[in-house]
Amino acid sequence: MNNTALEFKDFSFRYRSQSEPTLRNINLRIERGEKVLILGPSGSGKSTLIHCINGLIPHAFRGEYTGTLTLLGKDIFSLGSFEISKKAGTVLQDTDGQFVGLSAAEDIAFALENDCTPAAEMYRRVRNAAALVGMEEHLAKAPQDLSGGQKQRVSIAGVLVDNVEILLFDEPLANLDPAAGEEAVELIDSLHREGGKTIIIVEHRLEDVLHRPVDRIVVIDGGRIAADQPPEELLSSELLKKTGIREPLYLSALRYAGITVDPRMGPQSLDTLDLDYGPLRDWDRSLARGPAAGSRVEAAGGEARPEDTEGEPGAGKTRPNLLEVRNIRFRYSPGDEEALRGISFSVDRGECIALVGKNGSGKSTMAKCICGFVRPDSGTMRFEGLDMAELSIMERAEKIGYVMQNPNQMISFPLIYDEIALGLRTRGAGEAEVRDRVYDVLRICGLYSFRNWPVSALSYGQKKRLTIASILVLDPSFIILDEPTAGQDLRHYREFMEFLLSLNQRRGIALLLITHDMHLMLEYSLRAVVLSGGNPVADAEPFKVLTDDGVIEQARLKRTSLYGLALKAGLQDPRSFVARYIGYERRRREFETLSGGGA
Repeated sequence: MNNTALEFKDFSFRYRSQSEPTLRNINLRIERGEKVLILGPSGSGKSTLIHCINGLIPHAFRGEYTGTLTLLGKDIFSLGSFEISKKAGTVLQDTDGQFVGLSAAEDIAFALENDCTPAAEMYRRVRNAAALVGMEEHLAKAPQDLSGGQKQRVSIAGVLVDNVEILLFDEPLANLDPAAGEEAVELIDSLHREGGKTIIIVEHRLEDVLHRPVDRIVVIDGGRIAADQPPEELLSSELLKKTGIREPLYLSALRYAGITVDPRMGPQSLDTLDLDYGPLRDWDRSLARGPAAGSRVEAAGGEARPEDTEGEPGAGKTRPNLLEVRNIRFRYSPGDEEALRGISFSVDRGECIALVGKNGSGKSTMAKCICGFVRPDSGTMRFEGLDMAELSIMERAEKIGYVMQNPNQMISFPLIYDEIALGLRTRGAGEAEVRDRVYDVLRICGLYSFRNWPVSALSYGQKKRLTIASILVLDPSFIILDEPTAGQDLRHYREFMEFLLSLNQRRGIALLLITHDMHLMLEYSLRAVVLSGGNPVADAEPFKVLTDDGVIEQARLKRTSLYGLALKAGLQDPRSFVARYIGYERRRREFETLSGGGA
């Protein structure tokens, strides 16, 4: 029996609409029962690789290929899309693009209906699949009534219900809260270990995926395979940094302490990190000391003291109040449970705060109240001192920009340039001004080279950048961003966030970041407002939130690995270590920005 699940040999692929190949000379073999993680910057060819495996290429996306690709021993281009779907099931990153049913149950049952499965067996298998992803109580809900994370779980259940041998996950954690993401990784791992499935995962959240072991990590850069290694070897190299992929935060903290990461220390997770490995025996002292003396950042004042990040955000500065939310309550329909239960917080001009909590906690509902898409049942909101109840949606839109979680819900035009220009043209701007401002924001958002492309040619992450660009070009005074960095690689993530911070700090534009990305919350926000079940849970500095196990459990967040590392090292004051590291990183970024280069 052939033990190869799939194999690329000297494989290249070029989309019909492009002049250059997206995949170049790919040689990759994955054995049956392997679990492989595929990494790479946005636009590197990861999704194209998945599309070749699941049959979307050539059946949905046309183009030319050279070389060979076999799936379970058969030439994949000789198979129809239905035949491929029986061998390889896919969970797409764009869950809306995968829904076909009018309810969660219908969507999960889709493959079984096509197979004419008897009704009794179909009900049983649908419920079993839904239970695996925690969706058994939501089977009757329509897709539009599900949160992004719930849609992702339904998509996973729709794959699990059919007994395919190869499971492909394209950004499976993109719309999940930290705890749900951890559960998804554990679920995928159980399918691999107990079900014997061949698992292929494409994901930017490397540290989260490595919550459970993988056999190999394949790095794609510029359409080519840059590495194919066990995780401990890749994590000990410089390749992640060179290709713009975020390494696990606890490894960054080890480097911060001057420790060289080595495969022999088991760096693939905190659980595997070997405290008995020689260079780590005194790591607690190294961590406590911080960066090596004489480092460039330290010389620039980059070593932060714990008190640098503690206390009230913006202490010592006078910031006029921008948004004030007081005791907001809201339910979608009479008889429903309240979606918001007495939410209060404020945002000052020039502040950057995070709004976090599990899927369905009320984050997006709160944003809809601020923008006027729904009206609170009670409570008050004031913007620049004005009662927002008196402002229409259009009047609010002059001051508040809202970037939605799903980019497909915001896109109106087939061409990228026209999409970004829409708001300016609606406001009567001249074409010369439109061109200058659109080109500026295209450069900032890393989309300038695609300025004449159709929107349909963009990846999901690139569409996210497009929708943010269409808001940024209007220069609002307050921007709400719902999962702004989902699906983006580290380079674009940082470019974006540094640009947003420049608006925040230099022009006084306030930012409200609705996010499941705990790295984002730690790195870029000075305050985190935490919701759970529509209730306010905390309003504090991010490092305090992610070192408070009570808040973490209630809001289904995830303890930062910085804190886990400090606990494992036995530091006397692990919270101060987290604060010190975050302060160091902020000053390092400032130093890099001022110096115009890398650290």
